[in-house]
Amino acid sequence: MNTIDIKSLSLNELTKEMETIGQPGFRAKQIYEWIHQKLVTSYDEMTNISKDLRGVLAKDYPLTTLQVVNSLKSSNDETIKYLFRLMDNRVIESVLMKYHYGNSVCISSQVGCKMGCKFCASTIGGKERDLLPSEMLDQIYRIQSLTGERVSNVVIMGTGEPFDNYHNLMRFLRLLSDPLGLNISARNITVSTCGIPDKIRAFADEEMPITLALSLHAPNDEVRKKLMPVAFKYSLNEVMEAFKYYYDKTGRRLTFEYSMVEGINDDPDHAKELSGLVKGLNCHINLIPVNPIKERDFRQTKNDRILKFKNILEKNRINVTIRREMGADINAACGQLRKSYIDGDKI
Repeated sequence: MNTIDIKSLSLNELTKEMETIGQPGFRAKQIYEWIHQKLVTSYDEMTNISKDLRGVLAKDYPLTTLQVVNSLKSSNDETIKYLFRLMDNRVIESVLMKYHYGNSVCISSQVGCKMGCKFCASTIGGKERDLLPSEMLDQIYRIQSLTGERVSNVVIMGTGEPFDNYHNLMRFLRLLSDPLGLNISARNITVSTCGIPDKIRAFADEEMPITLALSLHAPNDEVRKKLMPVAFKYSLNEVMEAFKYYYDKTGRRLTFEYSMVEGINDDPDHAKELSGLVKGLNCHINLIPVNPIKERDFRQTKNDRILKFKNILEKNRINVTIRREMGADINAACGQLRKSYIDGDKI
């Protein structure tokens, strides 16, 4: 018999699976709650399940559990970056960020990434594989278990392009927001994409009230192509039309991520053009001082220039903030910790 990834099953699927091995339906609910509420890492912890059944489960339904390889805590704030080992020995990273409104976890959706964004360490080495729903979930489960603190917000903004792993992403989101699981509200979940129009439209049709963030990083196609290879396949006009469709279907305020790279996209004229691009939209722009990585020579825009850029947007009545840098002293840039580990650097 082939093994089944039990942590990726919905309750209905798990109920049917238990019935196929001669178990009553209520067993599925017991097992589901052990996995998704109590966050156990072993069937041995399921004390209301018989020893014989636990043996069957361990043999045919391996319980996906991530192992901590390393964790780094910022001395500047309470940010903690985790490096996790998957069951096939590949490694991924996740970040816990503490805010006044609660704990937020940024997770990876793939091992590596094929999108090739020039300022991002995640894409160096390309994509190795997609993460399973269980592997996305367990990043959150392990962090909550390790800290003993409730995770209230989740952002899928780590390594990988979530919409390049669409099927697993949707299953993960439904499990994460399930009232019988961690029950994290869809309104407290953000999905970030480089901009794949057909997947944005499909996601809109799911009609889940999730915040969608677009990695924009440029006000026009010419500048975007310097930073993001995806811009050669999809024009900014195509992406923006899909993004507007998402708003029309969900009513959720749109978010734009804009990494500030010195001499590339930080000119006052870029700010004016960006204002025109998003004019009339119910949106918010995050200006992000780019995290320098050793493999690239991009430099972070100076603070005074970022403030000038922000002021131009505000004069055009655009809702904008400068993202607070968190964990700058612990390989905070997406993919840096994983890349350092793979390269054998001292971390």
